[in-house]
Amino acid sequence: MPTLFDPIRVGALDLATRIVMAPLTRNRAPGQMPNALMAQYYAQRADPATGAALIVTEATPVCPEGHGYLDTPGLHSDEQVAAWRQVTDAVHARGAKIVVQLWHVGRISHVSLQPGGAAPVSSTARAARTKTFTRDGFVPCSPPRALATEEIPGVVEAFRAAARRALDAGFDGVEVHGANGYLIDQFLRDSINDRTDAYGGPVANRIRLLREVMTAVAGEIGGARTGLRLSPVTPSNDAGLDSDPQGLFEAAVESLAPLHLAYLHVIEGQTGGPRDVAPFDYAALRRRFAGAWMVNNGYTRQMALDAVASCAADLVAFGKQFIANPDLGLRLKLDAPLNALDTSTLYGGGAHGYTDYPPLAAAPAR
Repeated sequence: MPTLFDPIRVGALDLATRIVMAPLTRNRAPGQMPNALMAQYYAQRADPATGAALIVTEATPVCPEGHGYLDTPGLHSDEQVAAWRQVTDAVHARGAKIVVQLWHVGRISHVSLQPGGAAPVSSTARAARTKTFTRDGFVPCSPPRALATEEIPGVVEAFRAAARRALDAGFDGVEVHGANGYLIDQFLRDSINDRTDAYGGPVANRIRLLREVMTAVAGEIGGARTGLRLSPVTPSNDAGLDSDPQGLFEAAVESLAPLHLAYLHVIEGQTGGPRDVAPFDYAALRRRFAGAWMVNNGYTRQMALDAVASCAADLVAFGKQFIANPDLGLRLKLDAPLNALDTSTLYGGGAHGYTDYPPLAAAPAR
C-alpha cells in the first residue's frame, strides 16, 4: 500500500515523496523578471525531507499578451530564462524537482497590462465578470477581442517556445495551465466559447487548442516532462459550467493519450472553494489517463493520506498550506500544527508574508 511519503516516478522525474507544492501566484516579480527573493522562497520549500518533492511554479505567461496580473514572471525572453536559472539552481541544490506552469490568461487581463494598451485576447469578445490585479489594485477585467483563426497558431507557438526556454532555464519539465477560466479553458467551455470556426461549436473543435498546445509542447520537450492542469467544474474567473463537463473533459483527456504525458493535475470542485460545487466523476476521468494522477483543492492531511493509500491519487498538491509552512512535508509527516496564513500578504509586497514564515523548530508553541 503506497503512502504519501513514498517515492514515485512521474514520467522522467524521480520524486522522493508524493507531496507537491501547487502553483501559487504571488506577484513578486517586478518587470516580469524572476529574482533572488523568489529563489529564496522556492528553495525554502524544496527540501524533500521537509517540504515538497516537486514544485510547480507560479503561473508564468508564455508571451507578453499572456500576462493578466501585475508583477508575474514571464518565460518569453532570453533575460527571463537567465533570471529563472537562479530559482531552478536553488531548488535543485535542496534536492527537489521543479516544473514551470505555462500560462496564457486570455480575457482575464486589463489593458494596462497588455502591450501597447491593447485589448486582451480570448475565444470570445465577451468580457469576464471578474477582477484582476493591477497597479491600482483589483479592477474589472477589460473587454477582450476574439482571436482570429489565423492568430491561433501563434498562441500554440508561444507555448512551444516557452517549453524550450523552460528546459534552457533548468526546469525539469512544464505544466500547461488549462484550468481556472484562463485562455485554454476559455476555448474548452461552451459557456465562454461562442466561436463558429474550427475552434468553436462541437466538443471536437473546442478541445482543438488544448490538443494543439499539448502536442507542440510534448513534441518539443517530450511527454515525459509535460504535465497538464485542468479544473472541470470550477467557476473561477467567470468560467460558467460547460453544458456537459463530463463529456467535454473525458474527450479532452482521451485526445491526449498519444502524447504519454507525465501527469494530469486536477482541481476538484471550485478552485480554493467548495469541493462539491458541481457533480463530476473524477474517477471516470482518471480511467482515461495513463500517467500519474495529481489531485488538488482543500486536501487535509488525512484526506491526502487516504487518497494515496487507496490509490485514488498518485500525488497530492498543496497550495495555501505551503505559503505559510515552508516545511509542510515535515509537518504532514509528524501531524504537527500549521502556521496561520496571513492573507493580507498574498499578492505583491516583499519578504514579509513570503519568506519569513517560521519553520517547525522556530514556530511558536500552541
